[in-house]
Amino acid sequence: MIQPFGPRRLQVNQRKSGSANRAAQIGQCKSGSANQAAKDKRNPVDTQTRHALKQDRFAKAAASSASWVGEHRSGVLRWVISVAVVLVVVIAVLVFWNLRTSAADLALGGAMDAYNAPLAQPGEPAEPGLYTTAAARAKEANRQFVAVAHDYSWLPEAAKAHYFAGVTYEELGENSQAESELKAAAGSMNHNLSNLAKLALAGLYRQTDRDQDAISLYNELAAKPSETVSSGVAQLDLADLYAAEGKQEQARMLWAKVKDADKDGAAGSIAAQKLTAKQ
Repeated sequence: MIQPFGPRRLQVNQRKSGSANRAAQIGQCKSGSANQAAKDKRNPVDTQTRHALKQDRFAKAAASSASWVGEHRSGVLRWVISVAVVLVVVIAVLVFWNLRTSAADLALGGAMDAYNAPLAQPGEPAEPGLYTTAAARAKEANRQFVAVAHDYSWLPEAAKAHYFAGVTYEELGENSQAESELKAAAGSMNHNLSNLAKLALAGLYRQTDRDQDAISLYNELAAKPSETVSSGVAQLDLADLYAAEGKQEQARMLWAKVKDADKDGAAGSIAAQKLTAKQ
């Protein structure tokens, strides 16, 4: 009669054991809370206090910085004033540069308009902007180009003005002034413009029987071509010079070289025609 009640007693014992375990865990939690409370009592620096300490350190750092600025106020003011002055100067230079560049562009454009102005037809009355002769046109354009080169000598537009002043001086037969202006343009940092001036200068040397100077420039241009003056163009002019001097073999060698190097280009076509004509 006792055996049927065995399992029930076992379950009751297990429930009691589980309750005891939970009670122990609750006791441990209470003990932990009590210990933390005890620690909090022993350490009065709570979260708000730590935050207050951080703010205090920041305030001390700010006060230290302010104190340094106060001690070095004159130096700081000098530095700020120096920076401000530099900025003002830079801005003023940029504004001045832009204004002068615009003025130079306008002046150079006016000179180019004069240089490209149409000539009046014979018998027609004179009109503003028209010239009766090419010499009169070249003279007026030259006057304006020389003025641009002088007034804006430190701007890139001056180099262009020097080139066209040289060209117009040459058209007027004033070879000495033309050489000076073309040399000034040849020294430009603009490689395209520099080569144009050197090519014109070589042509001037040919006209004034200074063939050796012209040969040197043609060889220089052929070695260092640009978009405005190709190697083929320089070699064609050099070949023409050789032909004029009676150096036909040297001329033919250059024409053949240009023909092979520029088969589909204008220079190659001209060289082929020269070779055919000399056969």
